[in-house]
Amino acid sequence: MSLEQEEETQHGLLLGCSDAVPAFIEPNVRFWITTVRQESIENSRHLLCTNEDASNPASEDQRIQEAWKRSLATVHPDSSNLIPKLFRPAAFLPFMAPTVFLSMMPPKGIKSVILPQVFLYTYMTTFNSINGNRSYTCKPLERSLLMAEAIAASTFLGVVPHFIQIKYGLTNPWIKRLLPVVFLVQASGINVYMSRNIESIKGIAVMDKEGNVLGHSTIAGTKAVRETAVSRTVLFGTSALIPEIFTYFFKRTQFFLKNPGSLWILKLSCTFLTMGLMVPVSFSVFPQIGQIQCRSHEEKIQPSTEETEIFYHRGV
Repeated sequence: MSLEQEEETQHGLLLGCSDAVPAFIEPNVRFWITTVRQESIENSRHLLCTNEDASNPASEDQRIQEAWKRSLATVHPDSSNLIPKLFRPAAFLPFMAPTVFLSMMPPKGIKSVILPQVFLYTYMTTFNSINGNRSYTCKPLERSLLMAEAIAASTFLGVVPHFIQIKYGLTNPWIKRLLPVVFLVQASGINVYMSRNIESIKGIAVMDKEGNVLGHSTIAGTKAVRETAVSRTVLFGTSALIPEIFTYFFKRTQFFLKNPGSLWILKLSCTFLTMGLMVPVSFSVFPQIGQIQCRSHEEKIQPSTEETEIFYHRGV
């Protein structure tokens, strides 16, 4: 059975069955893996859809646990589509760390300023869009235009501090180092808001504790986007600031005076280390399954359940 056929016939088992949603979306960030063959994914999903114990989070069956790991790391929980390898959570650090490092380099020309920013925010926008909530309907053209606007706006903010340095020749070392960090923090937050703005407009699916969809809520969509934006600003702000502080003091050491080329090696290593520590924190600081008091939702949703709390998928 092909993956596409399986998705059509067993979509409800992965998303709509009573125990599936709370059981497998919440621990997604704990089960990242880098690469899995498509055949393995199909076999894992088939096992989860046919085994009665698959929805039990306390199952000790090693096959089921491994199947959940593969499914969580590769299949989008809203659409049941495969997440492209380059945009799975496990690929975020290897792509983002060197790009953040290049985007923070001192400007040497127009190309050296623009190209790293374009690559940084193109990947960031695509990652945010693919890993966001997908429980609403959206035309491909509408999504593409939204992503293009997010890339353009974020890139513009990213290049502003570098152009300021080129034009005005800033001499204060702290201003030169902190100005790009401030703009990176703002751009990363705005990028999330723009690339996932449809969630706030059209609303995202909200569920009861059994996983039954009660409707679509713009309040939940707004909350999901806001939480993700906060987590991204913390991630990129910290990942850019810590290396700048380390390199500032490293340049004053005797080792740097004897080995000036070691500065960039240290900064790149520090960026990888800081982001490597911050990515799990950023992705998990807000739970993947958020909760909202039912009375805080739209009036059209409140009569759908007698429960006091309802749930939504925040996305990564």
